[in-house]
Amino acid sequence: MKYFLSLLLIVVIAGGLFGYLKYQAIFSPNVPSELSDPFVLIPSNSTFDDVVENLDFNGFISNRKNFEETAKLMSYDKAAIRHGRFQIQPNWSSRELIQHLRSGKQATVKVVLTNERLPHEIAGKVAKAIVSDSLALLTLFRDEAFLKKHNTNAENFTTYIIPNTYDFYWNTSPEKFMERMFKEHDKFWSANNRKAKAKDLGLTPEEVYTLASIVERESNYNPEKPRIAGVYLNRIKKGMLLQADPTAVFATKDFGARRVLNKHIQFDSPYNTYMYPGLPPGPICMASIPSIDAVLTPEDHKYIYFCAKPDDTGQHSFATTLAGHNANANKFRRWLSKRGIRR
Repeated sequence: MKYFLSLLLIVVIAGGLFGYLKYQAIFSPNVPSELSDPFVLIPSNSTFDDVVENLDFNGFISNRKNFEETAKLMSYDKAAIRHGRFQIQPNWSSRELIQHLRSGKQATVKVVLTNERLPHEIAGKVAKAIVSDSLALLTLFRDEAFLKKHNTNAENFTTYIIPNTYDFYWNTSPEKFMERMFKEHDKFWSANNRKAKAKDLGLTPEEVYTLASIVERESNYNPEKPRIAGVYLNRIKKGMLLQADPTAVFATKDFGARRVLNKHIQFDSPYNTYMYPGLPPGPICMASIPSIDAVLTPEDHKYIYFCAKPDDTGQHSFATTLAGHNANANKFRRWLSKRGIRR
């Protein structure tokens, strides 16, 4: 009897020790106290083994065996793997880490859109933040059926991208990205009476955006943008050619040019407003919100001409007559020549 009690005691102690060790394995910290990067990326179609390898290789778990055993106890090794970008907290236990990955609660990434010119530049900027590669995004930007479904085309799809900083999930698809852009576009135009303002100008939102893209490339100085917008709107009212230098540069794709030369303004392209009347077929870059609102609320004046001032302010001189404009332009050309800027 005494031997049986002793054996029972040993079994109880061993069981308690085993239970304690299991408890320790599940609840003790297994994520390092310091992480160089707290975000783990789990691609779609990842298996449990892929996740373990990912966590181990990137330093998110201190003890691989501990994580694997806890995962089996929690049946995570048999569960459907959630993919995405997850933020990991230092000193989490294996249990806490598994609960977080299983929840599917992702950390977002920021997509910062400013004033990119071309579709491939937009695609490249977005692809730096989300899992979709730039080729997949660019293909969608040119997908006629997809764009037609949203009442736009390859020339005008940029008008649906309002520059801003957006939160996205890392595993956002190209289609989901553009659907979000369409929603943000509708929200933007529904605010501040913008649609009514465009109608009062006799322009569609797409035309406002296209003109705003020209204003965007003319000046970085926001207080001056309503005056520049007023110049172009005055030209439109008079049936004049817009003769916007940025459109000639866009047509030639000579984006490094610092002077607009005859080779630019004589280049045959529907985007060249020195050769073709009215607005170009679409935007020449993404237009910022200040540029869009400058077109919607232009300064009321009689200026028809403007050119850059002969200084480094980035501001412009305005004129109501061609003679006044030529005088301003000659001052600017002389200033450029003195600085050795030939092109």
